[in-house]
Amino acid sequence: MRRRAWAQRSGPFHFTMATAVVFLALTPVAMLLYPGGTPVDADTEGYRFLGNFFSDLGRTVAHNGEPNGVSAVLFLVALGLAGLGLAVFFVAVVPLYRPGRVGLALGLAGAAAGVVSGFSFVGVALAPADIALAAHGWFVMMAFRAFLIATLLHTAAVLATAHYPNRYAAVYGVFALLLAAYLWLLFRGPGFGSAQGVMIQVTGQKVIAYAAIVTALIGAWGATRVRERVS
Repeated sequence: MRRRAWAQRSGPFHFTMATAVVFLALTPVAMLLYPGGTPVDADTEGYRFLGNFFSDLGRTVAHNGEPNGVSAVLFLVALGLAGLGLAVFFVAVVPLYRPGRVGLALGLAGAAAGVVSGFSFVGVALAPADIALAAHGWFVMMAFRAFLIATLLHTAAVLATAHYPNRYAAVYGVFALLLAAYLWLLFRGPGFGSAQGVMIQVTGQKVIAYAAIVTALIGAWGATRVRERVS
């Protein structure tokens, strides 16, 4: 009864959608307010979309040496809430994979990975790269690796659940491919020592960051539709 009651609630999915919208709204504002400087050129003005990492928004001091308080706070709120939204979604969607045991088992495993990923993104937000680089990097790696595992498991869970439309598995699957490609780029792609290498890395990072948020938004919206069918 408790599991079915949880499945009938759309609140968690609305929360995830709201956090995704907040991220999409606040990150451009944070970019506009970033003082300046990139990892390879401290003399640039403002935020360079193809020169700055997302993490630069969360620095307490910008690369040009100026305080970055407002941008850092916006980044903390945007990424922190997005991480919580992901964790909530991966847990809340699990009951919708019933009554199939395979789908439920896959969903539970995916939820565990999703919670690790979501809270790792919160860790990224709470560990600015300029004052806690080691922790920041560790949380980044954990967030994306766990996210890939969670996405693959939830793709399989959707395919194993008869009443869950396979188009959502397609969305998760496409994102999983993008995420796997990004992880390859991160570990095997160009280094961060040149302007060209940084440009390639920051471009890949932005593609995967916004793709992740859009995927969460679509997944949460789809879950509300599935919930209406099974309630």
